[in-house]
This record gives sequence, C-alpha cells and structure tokens, in this order.
Amino acid sequence: MEHPSQPSVRHFDHCPWLFADEATEEQRAAQREVQRAVGGDTGIGERCYVAESAAVFPDRLRLGDDSYIAAHAYVTGELDTGSHCTLNPFTTVRGNVVLGHGVRIGAHTSLLGFNHSMAPDRPVYRQPLTSRGIRVGDDVWIGSHVIVVDGVTIGDHCVIGAGAVVTRDLPAWSVAAGNPARVLRDRREVRGSGTAEVDPAAAVSGIRPDDSRTPTTRPAPDPEPRAAAAGHPQPTPHDRRAVQTARAADTEAAAAAPERRSDDNRTPTTRPAPDPEPRAAAAGHPQPTPHDRRAVQTAKAADTEAAAAAAAPERRSDDNRTPTTRPAPEPGAAATGNAERAPHDRRGVQVAAPAVGAEVADLPGIRPGGGRTPATRPAPDPGPRAATLAGFADTARDQAARLLDRCWDGERYVDRPGAVPTVRAHCDAVEIADLLLGAVPEHLSAEEHIGRLSGLQDPKSGLVPEFGEPLPVADADGFIGEGAALYHVLCLGYALDLLGPGLPHPVCGVRDMTSRQLIARLEALPWRTGAWGAGAWVDSLATAAHWNLRHDDGGDNGHGTPEALFGWLLTRADPWTGMWGRPSAEEGRLQVVNGYYRLTRGSFAQFGLPVPYPERVVDAVLDHARDARHFGPGRENACNVLDVAHPLWLCTRQLGRDADGYRSGEIRDWAERQLATVLPRWQDGRGFGFGPGAAGPGPDPGLQGTEMWLAIIWYLADLLDRSGELGYRPRGIHRPEPARQGIGGLS
Repeated sequence: MEHPSQPSVRHFDHCPWLFADEATEEQRAAQREVQRAVGGDTGIGERCYVAESAAVFPDRLRLGDDSYIAAHAYVTGELDTGSHCTLNPFTTVRGNVVLGHGVRIGAHTSLLGFNHSMAPDRPVYRQPLTSRGIRVGDDVWIGSHVIVVDGVTIGDHCVIGAGAVVTRDLPAWSVAAGNPARVLRDRREVRGSGTAEVDPAAAVSGIRPDDSRTPTTRPAPDPEPRAAAAGHPQPTPHDRRAVQTARAADTEAAAAAPERRSDDNRTPTTRPAPDPEPRAAAAGHPQPTPHDRRAVQTAKAADTEAAAAAAAPERRSDDNRTPTTRPAPEPGAAATGNAERAPHDRRGVQVAAPAVGAEVADLPGIRPGGGRTPATRPAPDPGPRAATLAGFADTARDQAARLLDRCWDGERYVDRPGAVPTVRAHCDAVEIADLLLGAVPEHLSAEEHIGRLSGLQDPKSGLVPEFGEPLPVADADGFIGEGAALYHVLCLGYALDLLGPGLPHPVCGVRDMTSRQLIARLEALPWRTGAWGAGAWVDSLATAAHWNLRHDDGGDNGHGTPEALFGWLLTRADPWTGMWGRPSAEEGRLQVVNGYYRLTRGSFAQFGLPVPYPERVVDAVLDHARDARHFGPGRENACNVLDVAHPLWLCTRQLGRDADGYRSGEIRDWAERQLATVLPRWQDGRGFGFGPGAAGPGPDPGLQGTEMWLAIIWYLADLLDRSGELGYRPRGIHRPEPARQGIGGLS
C-alpha cells in the first residue's frame, strides 16, 4: 500500500506510531496543543500522541512516555499508564483503569472500570455507579474487540485473544480467550516439540508499535490450526475444580521452590526461563507480577516431609490438567531464595531499596526486597530474628528519659534544643512518656502537668492559644478557621486525657454551632485547592465535639451538629476515591490523602464509624504512595508516611486483613519497605527527626518527629501483624481504638 509523501493528521490519528519519525514541525506543534487541551488532571509523558479525533475527557490522566491514544478512542474517568502503552482506534477506557508498561490494546476493545448497581427497587438509569477499577500488569497484549469488566486484574505478560470477555482475574503469563475468558495455557510452557523462544528485544518495549498485534514471545511451530496468536487458541480439557497445590513449610525447600502468586492459585509451578531484559532475574531484578485482589491463600504443610514433596511432579493449578515439574531444591537455595528481589512500584518498575544494614534485614516476616506477592506469610520467629522490632522498642524505652531531658529547658518543653517552648512540645512529651515509660515526664509531677496544661485552656471559649500569643478571634459561626489553636484541641485534649481529667471546659464555638452554620462552613472549605487544611479543620471540629460530649453542659445544645457533619461527609465523598477534594498537577494526591487522614482521624476513626468506599481509598492511597515527589529516596517525612499508613490501617481493618484481603500483599510490601527505611533513622538519645527538607520541624531529632514516628512504626508493624513485638500501643492522638462508639456511644 502506498502512503502519501507527507502523512496527514488523519493518517497519524490512525497510525500514531509513525508520528515520531514523520511529523513536520507544524504537526508537532499542533499535537502539543491537542495534548494541552485535554481537560481534567492531566500529565502526558514524552513522545506521546493523542489523536485529534479521540474523545479524551478524563478526571485524571497519566499517560506514560512513548504511549498513544489513537483515532476515535473514548477515555473518561481515571487512566494511569506506564510507558509504551497503546490505545488503538475505537478503544474505550472508562472508570478507574491502571495499565503497566508495554500494554497493547487492540482496536474496538473496551476496558470498563465502573458499573451500575442493579437493585430491583428502581430503574437502572437511577442506580448509583460503582467502581472497583481495572488493573493491567506489564507486557500485556489485549486483542481486538475484547471487553474487560470492572474489578478485574490482569497479570504481567498475559495475551488475551480477540473477542474475549474478561470477567475474572487472570494470572501472569496467561494466554486466555473466550466468553467468558478462561486460561488456555501458560505463555511460557513448551508447545509441541519445540520451546517458546523469548525475543531479547521484546518484553516491555519489544511489542511492535505499528499494529500492537505482535506478542513478545515467538512460539515454536504450533500444531494447532487456530493458535492463540491468531486470537483463537484451542482449549485444553477444563478441570472443574482448581487443583490445589501443596505448600511446603520447611524454609529451605520453600526458598528453593518456585514462587506462588496470588492469582487464583492458577499460576503454573514451572520456573520461567531467565529474563533477557537488562533488569532480568539473573541481575537480581526479576520482573514482578501485579498483586491479585485476593492475596495468596496460605496452606501450611504439617511436617518437613511435605517439603520433600515439592520436588515431585505437580499438577498445574490453572484449571488445566497439563502436568509440570518443579525443580528440586538447589544447594544453598535457602540462603538466597528471593533475597535479591527489589521493591517494585505499581507497574513493576524497580524502586531502589534503602540500604538499611543487617539490623533491618533481620526483621522477622519482612520479605527481602518486598516482592509483591508472598507465597506464605511467615510465622513470627522466636529466635534472634525477632529481636529487631523488640530491640528497637527496648532501645527507645531505655533512652526515653534522656530524650525528654534533652527537650526540657528547665521551665518548659521545647521540640528540640534551641527551639522555643510550645504547647505541642509539652503534649508530645506527655505522649512519649506514656507510650514508652507508662508514666508522666519526670520533670514535673502528674499534678503539675495537669495543672499547667489545664490552665492553658480559656474557660470562656474553650480554645488554647500558643504561648505568648493572644486568644484567637472566633469567626462568625463561633469557631476558628486556622492557627495553632486548632491543633491544640487535639494535642492538649489527648495529653490531659492520658493524664486523667481531660479538657476542663467545652469548646464553646463547636457546642453552639448550628447544623446550618456547620454546613455553610463545610461548603466554604478549600476542598479543591487545600484539602489538607480542610481535613485538618474537620479533625479539630470533630475532636472538639468528642470532648464536648463528655461534658454535661457540652454536647451541641440539641443542634444536631455531629449528625450533620457525618451526613455531609458521607454524601460528599468521591465514589472514585472515597476521599474529599481533588488532586492537582503540582502535588498529585498529597493534599487529598493528607487531608483524608486528618478528616477521618477526627471523625470516622475517633467515633468508631465505618469510612465510605474503603476499597477506593486503598487504591488512591497506594497510588499516592508511589509518587516519587513525596516518597522518593530521602523525601519521606512523618506527616506523609502517617497519612498513608493510617488510612491503609483503617480501611484494612474494615475490609479484613487476611491473606486474601483487598490488595493486602501490596499493603504489606509497602509497610515492610517503610519499616526498613525508618528504623535505622533513630538517633541515640535524640529520637527521630520529622523528615528531610523544610517541612514541619525539619530533619533534626525532636519531640514531634519522635512522637509521630513511634506511632507510625506501630501502625506499620500492625499492618504486618507484628505490633505486639513492640510492647507499646499508642493511647493518645494516634490511638488505633475509637475514642467513642458512635455519636451517642460511650467514650
């Protein structure tokens, strides 16, 4: 077929792979304008193409480098792609969809990451929308006219035949087809008399960009007349009951055996050939599989004889009857196992693991490198490996008195030597002493602590100004909108709660606020531009309402203000994220996620009420936790890590934290990496710094950083079911238990 000497825009729209090499400067300038015109929260990488004829109306779009959206594609909702991803002509992508690297989507295919509910009490057009989202791993080829429905996860290296309807998760390396789609074989398995050849130039970027229909493997000649490569693979006899795979309990045999993944127990047990990519397994960087929504089910072998059975031939667990052979354990395999696996991000990109030394490497139950999907969850080791978390806590307890002495200037508490005394510093000292020592800071008696802190609250307004500052002026509705006094409602209240009496006076501006005034204030908060501050305001108001309910003359004077607060929050939560506010191109989800923590800490968590859309929250928080602007090496600070850890903890408590809990493997991996990063940052006799940079108190160790990181470590350890090793549990601001059960419940 002959092409015009200079392709037109219409030509590029249908053949966007030609654009990089053949477009004129005028066409490149026009394409930049097309990309700038895409609405919503949009970020488009290098060498990308968006067809002028495509209907791209996202709420959020992240298009990775060297990716394109071709003619007449239809994109709405939230789409996040890796590099070298292609949406070919007439592709539809809607709802919440995440693609890894090298994902090729054939023409007329639909990825529908949302759905309607179908309750019988109303017409479908009046039903609310729901969304669990679609996740697609790296190096995936989805043929033409495929439909992928909401809630599906497609593993790395999958090939899906044309016309398939994918209604359930597919494990990595699957070749699948049909309606509904089912796994036909493993892409790596031996076919006929030959073996599958791997193209060294393939993998992520090796799929041909000119038609998105050439898979990255070159199978040996296939005797079947309708091969999967043509989109019509022949099925093998289907086992109605998935074969259950034997699990070895013996550590050495488990390390030598191929890794199990969490994709419906259907991943073949053969070990893949070495990956020829630059980041191949031989170099210590194996490519991960995306985490299945149902994390791996762990079956435990009763004795070491079961480990020996791992070397025996084993039936595959992918509903096919083809036997495979598991290699026998190799000498020294237990010593290495998967120890070279490095943490991976959402799309399988290698993330540099911090050099934390042997101390952190010995964390029991922390998988070296944080591979996404563990085969089993190791039981706590009572031996030397169990010493790290407990040893850290013992060190912190032994040095707590010295740390507090360092921040006592002889009259009052300062965050760190040389800083000015603050109300928060005194409250942090009380929290640290209670957490580590089970006592009050020894510089004052309990009565003196109570007297000093209680005397800081203004009896008329119930507000607490900073040392040396005037009482803040209330707004028209009776409460304040900003300043240190907002946080003092939390820190002073919980410090006095730990000491015994609690706040002596109600917070009158909250007590007297009507529900109408509250709604007006909530509507006026800067949710779009400052969700963090908006969430902090809700935290303070809700905490004041909690303290007021303890007073006979407190409460809300019958205004129904707490009920109005929760009603407003429940009806304003974004069903796509479970949060309040919108991300921005400058900060990503930072404002939204940090605001979510503050808001839910004071409201839903403090009052013991379930949060809305917890699965969507987990999705949004994990997405945010991969933002290198806030979680790159050396960039994590206490606020940002706490504001991820607590929402994950809160939501997993609500959803269930078993091995098959929602994205539990990814959550555990993140918690492990954070623990491995933070524990070595303890400085003897000084504690923790808040974090690098100018945010908060900065990098120098002090009371605020120490109090926050001690609580963070507890939440991280509890996400791993290991918080008991610490021997402490937060009881103040960062307490895991609700302060009361519902609005009318007991505190």
